[in-house]
Amino acid sequence: MNASAGTEEIQFKSFSGYLALLFALLALVAIPVLITKASIDEYGQKNVPVLAVIGCVVLFIVMVKGMYMLQPNQSALLMLFCSYRGTDYSTGLRWANPFFNKMKVSVRLRNFNSEKLKVNDKRGNPIEIAAAVVWRIKDTARALLDIDNVASYVPVQAEAALRHLANEYSYDLHEDDEAKLTLRGGADTVAEALRDELQARVQLTGVRVEEAKITHLAYAPEIAGAMLRRQQAEAVISARTKIVHGAVSMVEMALRELSEKNVVELDDERRAAMVSNLMVVLCSERDTQPVVNTGSLYN
Repeated sequence: MNASAGTEEIQFKSFSGYLALLFALLALVAIPVLITKASIDEYGQKNVPVLAVIGCVVLFIVMVKGMYMLQPNQSALLMLFCSYRGTDYSTGLRWANPFFNKMKVSVRLRNFNSEKLKVNDKRGNPIEIAAAVVWRIKDTARALLDIDNVASYVPVQAEAALRHLANEYSYDLHEDDEAKLTLRGGADTVAEALRDELQARVQLTGVRVEEAKITHLAYAPEIAGAMLRRQQAEAVISARTKIVHGAVSMVEMALRELSEKNVVELDDERRAAMVSNLMVVLCSERDTQPVVNTGSLYN
C-alpha cells in the first residue's frame, strides 16, 4: 500500500447467498429432526446428539450472519478486524465471511448545486457564480478509507475550483481585453475546464466527476447597474456603427448610379448637400419629413 497514492481497491469475489440460504434452512430443519428422531435407551431417555444439534445451530448462525444484499450500482466494502479485505460489486443475495464488517457504498450518480459565490473575475470585477456538479464514487477504498466524509469533501473542493476558475477568466469581453474566452461567452469550454480542475482535485479520493456546469452567472449587485449601462452603450455603438456603414454604402451606390446613368449632373457643393440629406434620412431614428422643391435644382 502506497500512502502517498492512497489505498488501492481490491476486487472481492463473494459466494452465492442463495446457496448459503439453502444450507441455513437445512440446518434449521435438521435441529428439530435430530431432537425428535433421537433413539431411546433402555432407561427410556432420548439420546439426543448434542454435538450434531450444536453444529447445526452454529452452521445456521454462520450462514445467516454472512448473508447480505447488494442492489445494482451498490458495493460492499469488507473489513476484517479493521483491516481492508476488498470490495464486492456482485449484485443480489451474497455470502462472505460472517466476521467481515460489510459497509455498503452507493456508486450511483450524485449531484449538488453549489451556493452562489461572490468572487472577482480576471479583471477584478465582483461577480456571482454557481455551478451544478454530477459525480460518483469510482474507488470505494479511497473514498471511505482515505477521506473522512467524501459527501462533504467534494462540495468544498468544487467551491475552491469554482473560485479559481472565476479568477482565470473575465466575465465578458472588453475592447482592451486580449483574451477571447470569457465566462459568459465560452460556456462549454469553461464548463469543461471546471470539470477537469475539479477532477484533478478529487483524483486521490476515488471520485470521478461526470459533469460540471455553471448554473448562475451575474455581476454583483453593487456594479450590476453600471455594467448594464456599459453593455447598453456598447450595443448602441455597435448598432450605430452598422447603420452608418450601411448608410455610407447606400449613398455611395446612389451617387455612382446617378453618375453612370447620367441622371443628373452634380457639382461638389450639391453632391455634399445630397450626401448630407441622404445620411440624415438613413441614419435618423425617426421618420424624416421630406421637403419637396418645386423650383429648379439650384433654388
